[in-house]
Amino acid sequence: MTLGTTVRLARLFSHPSGNLFGGAVDHFVGYGDVRKGGLADLPGALERVMKGKPDYVSIQPGAARLLWGRYAGQASLVIQAGCFTPDDRISQLIATPEDAVRAGADALAVAIPVRGATEGHYIRWLTDSVNAAARFAMPIVAHIYPRDFTNGAKIVFTPEEIAYAARIGIETGVDVIKIGYTGDFDGYKEIVRTSPVPVVIAGGPRTETLLGALEQTAEAIQAGARGAVVGRNLWGHGDPAMAARAFRGVIHDGLAAQDALTKAQG
Repeated sequence: MTLGTTVRLARLFSHPSGNLFGGAVDHFVGYGDVRKGGLADLPGALERVMKGKPDYVSIQPGAARLLWGRYAGQASLVIQAGCFTPDDRISQLIATPEDAVRAGADALAVAIPVRGATEGHYIRWLTDSVNAAARFAMPIVAHIYPRDFTNGAKIVFTPEEIAYAARIGIETGVDVIKIGYTGDFDGYKEIVRTSPVPVVIAGGPRTETLLGALEQTAEAIQAGARGAVVGRNLWGHGDPAMAARAFRGVIHDGLAAQDALTKAQG
């Protein structure tokens, strides 16, 4: 690992806890009707996320160019390069490590789905990005989502598939692996233990309650995860600043989910 990569990773994990709390505003084409939901107003969604004081934010390159300037210096910027739908209707790599350098970012995120006939195509996204990033000492954060095609294409979070996703990240040589939480504490602990790079959890589908999301995050942290990158459970919440305080309590202060929520609401 070069000095530049070490410095940039240190900025991502700069909190004294050693963990990171990230905000994801990078969902783009996967959400269908852009008039609905928490991302209908993209500038507003980013503003809501930033009120929660995340350690970093991942966002598409075009949106970063248009919206990030006012927040420069308030959090690390991570440019999202992966652009796909689970059914492969859209499958594009829209940013390079050089693009991330020009944006002043601390990392390039590459979101990919795995499993299915096109899996090798997406794995090549990661390997090509890792190789290109070496020239610029730019860390690669892999967002890896296993798919199931039993009844249409959908993202799944089963223990065996998440373990497989983590292995893809390891074998392609990325610097940080972002994967969903399986709900299987012992299995997730083993995934994290055997990973040579930090594992952080994806916020995943929006849970019925904020407490449910916090409980998943707390379990993952206890299993050894180095933080969480949260999207819809943050900008999709009615009070994202409060939700962010609760997530920070779990991720950075080691609080139990209910304690973090109670403190955040106080």
